[in-house]
Amino acid sequence: MAATLDRTYDGIIIGAGQHGLVLGSYLAKAGLKILLVDRRLAYGGGLCTREVTKPGFYHNLHSINHFSISDAPWFADLNLADKVTYITPRYEFGQAHLDGTALVLGRDLEETVANIARFSKKDAQTFRDWNARAEEMTAKILIPERYAEPLPQAEREALLSRTSIGREFLEMTQRQPLDVVEELFENEHVKLLFLFKVSLFGTWLTDTLSKTSPMGSVIRAFDLQTGYQLCQGGSFNLARGLMETFIAAGGTFQPQVSIDRVVVEGGRATGIALSDGRTVRASQFVASTVDVHTTLEGLLGRDQLPEHFRNKLDNFKYTAWTLFGLHHALHESPNFAASSFDPNLNRALKWSLGAENMQDLFAAHQDVQAGRVPKLVQFGSGPLSLLDPTQAPAGKHTTYAWHVMPLLDDISETEYETFKEEFSDRIEEVYARYCPNMTKDNIIGRHVYTAREYVLELPNMREGDIFMGAFNADQVMYNHFGYRTPLPNFYYAGSGAHPGGAISGGPSYITAAIIARDLGLKPWWTPWDARAALETLATSQAA
Repeated sequence: MAATLDRTYDGIIIGAGQHGLVLGSYLAKAGLKILLVDRRLAYGGGLCTREVTKPGFYHNLHSINHFSISDAPWFADLNLADKVTYITPRYEFGQAHLDGTALVLGRDLEETVANIARFSKKDAQTFRDWNARAEEMTAKILIPERYAEPLPQAEREALLSRTSIGREFLEMTQRQPLDVVEELFENEHVKLLFLFKVSLFGTWLTDTLSKTSPMGSVIRAFDLQTGYQLCQGGSFNLARGLMETFIAAGGTFQPQVSIDRVVVEGGRATGIALSDGRTVRASQFVASTVDVHTTLEGLLGRDQLPEHFRNKLDNFKYTAWTLFGLHHALHESPNFAASSFDPNLNRALKWSLGAENMQDLFAAHQDVQAGRVPKLVQFGSGPLSLLDPTQAPAGKHTTYAWHVMPLLDDISETEYETFKEEFSDRIEEVYARYCPNMTKDNIIGRHVYTAREYVLELPNMREGDIFMGAFNADQVMYNHFGYRTPLPNFYYAGSGAHPGGAISGGPSYITAAIIARDLGLKPWWTPWDARAALETLATSQAA
């Protein structure tokens, strides 16, 4: 390690998760000498795939479903399709009910409308009415804004207000998503699945209870053109493809680097000081992709921050829930009793299980808010190896259950181990109510992975927050944490910046263009521009 670090780089990037890899790849391809460091021996962060049950069964412990990654600008710019394959299932969301019925939302409009109509003709017509508008909003507003530096609120709203579709988008984002779902739909089963779809990655009701939804997640619920995908072979393959790209561009990766602080000289960031006393220099910039508190308090120090920035840091919120993950190696993929009602249910990418009505969902939500283990077992799941056979041995299968859970940091280690096994049994009992083949005989092995474990591996998932920052209206879009820190030459490209946590590559993609511009480099790529996108929308609508 000493030989590798005994030199000066143009730029140093802290954290070799998705954002460090995307940022490093862009800037290395721009001709800069880039050092990418990570505390761990592994790289990829939440892009984590392991054989934790039995050999040959690959489980994605953190990130599983990726939103339209193969259409992301950085996926194209970095030619990742040459190294990474994404699978886009025909059926995206499925919900089984104990009465033997099931609701499945797919990619085909007519098929999806017909499925909804089996529960409510009115709701089916509502979906049809909204579909075309939502897909235009997604393509022309939501996605372009996702990969561009956010405009100031006043300018953004002025541009959106110039067109009818922009005004409609703006009006929808200024309402609580839960209210929108309640108002538009009448059937309980339809409402439930739409809340699951609206919530970020189908995780939790909390995502729909913010007073507004500036990014427009509620619009996505009506869009069938964009959607979630699986990385073939496991999520880590995206990290592998990015690392290969970074190294091929001339970048240097150094794992097991313990950083004491960012070096500040002459009022600017000039490198990193290591815990063993060595210093590694960066002549042009330092960037962090870890959580905002580690970045600004741990690596920089509060004394380097102006008062308004300290206040912003103190008010930064993390999600108030964690994930209880249960990963299964199986002989057979889950086979729903309700598949006789809709045979496509078994192959839907994401399942919502356990809640039968809105009251069930609210009861579970209230338990988590109060710090209690939910009485009702309600979780998300999906048939991984049925859609991607490379994730299990031939003829065998994998699946998972993600259950929202409070942090439970007051339970002793011994009690917690008992709790993990008992709650896993409860999840399997609920599974079996919907899928008769989910018996002990079908389960080859299981692995429980909760906040108690993942915060030890990835401390930047503070308090068990997998997104490293809550998606509330006060810290997304024009209210996000920002890409430039108060210290010149020190940048933030992590999940606290727009468009936020989860696998998007957005914060690092946007920061790459900002750093290039600040350094006077002409980008080799064409960065996306929210102002240009909204002005083009206004011009085209006027025409």
